[in-house]
Amino acid sequence: MPAHSNPSSQTSQKPFSGIIPPMVTPLLDDHTLDKPGLSRLIEHLIRGGVHGIFALGTTGEAPSLSYALRKELVQLTCEQAAGRVPVMVGITDSSPEESVLLAQFAAQVGAAAVVAAPPYYFGMDQSELVTYYQYLADHSPLPLYLYNMPSHTKISIALTTVQRLSKHPNIIGLKDSSGNAVYFNAVLHAMKDAPSFSLLVGPEEMMASSVLMGGDGGVNGGANMFPTLYVDLYTAAANRDHEKVLELQTKVMEISHRIYCAGKTGGGYLQGLKTALAFLGICSGHVASPLGNFSEEEKERIKEHLDYLA
Repeated sequence: MPAHSNPSSQTSQKPFSGIIPPMVTPLLDDHTLDKPGLSRLIEHLIRGGVHGIFALGTTGEAPSLSYALRKELVQLTCEQAAGRVPVMVGITDSSPEESVLLAQFAAQVGAAAVVAAPPYYFGMDQSELVTYYQYLADHSPLPLYLYNMPSHTKISIALTTVQRLSKHPNIIGLKDSSGNAVYFNAVLHAMKDAPSFSLLVGPEEMMASSVLMGGDGGVNGGANMFPTLYVDLYTAAANRDHEKVLELQTKVMEISHRIYCAGKTGGGYLQGLKTALAFLGICSGHVASPLGNFSEEEKERIKEHLDYLA
């Protein structure tokens, strides 16, 4: 049986499988963490059964945060999680040195792994990308996840590049947020004989199907709101319970439609998610600049949608 074709057994076999939410960064304003909200959010996630926490991803608004705020968030997250679930930390930056410095800090405060998308300013070819990731992996004290996010970085991590980098002893997996199922299935097939290399998807709409095809789980933003739903969907997919998958997948698609598509800008996903978390009483809904917050009309729409989803 292919190495990635039995997800139901991988939660115990791999340190990174299952549902690992890309945690939002609770903010009171652009410079101040909502510390009580962060504590409530982490407890909400862990009670919901998540298998890990990913801090400073896209959903965590990492590119919009100061370096001081990023470090404060990572330290508080690791302290609050207290080893109950592994914490992954995004170190994506346009400066390799800053990425390495954050990786070193994450290791000092107890994180389990780091995650890096390609640098998002200068264009790179695949050979430069290999060199870049090898540099990060060589200098990071923590295991490194590749993060494929072509819509934000202008470059996709090619299948052949994934294969080359998977041979580095400190590169342990790929998080794919391309939304390209053909690409992800090609990676699954190519890596079927690499059982220690973890393959996770970002878009929650395709998490269950990817697990059914042999993927290791999802880094799904909706799990910030409803962690148990996404854990149950992952478990159903891992156990090949197709009837349950269909039932829960419908709920996930309703969340995608009603919460993420309520705004009119490119930041609508984040704005909808954070507004929903505020209405759920979990944390502040402030979105970091340069993105803005929802209007009162948009907030009311989210409240109506949450009432429907309940």
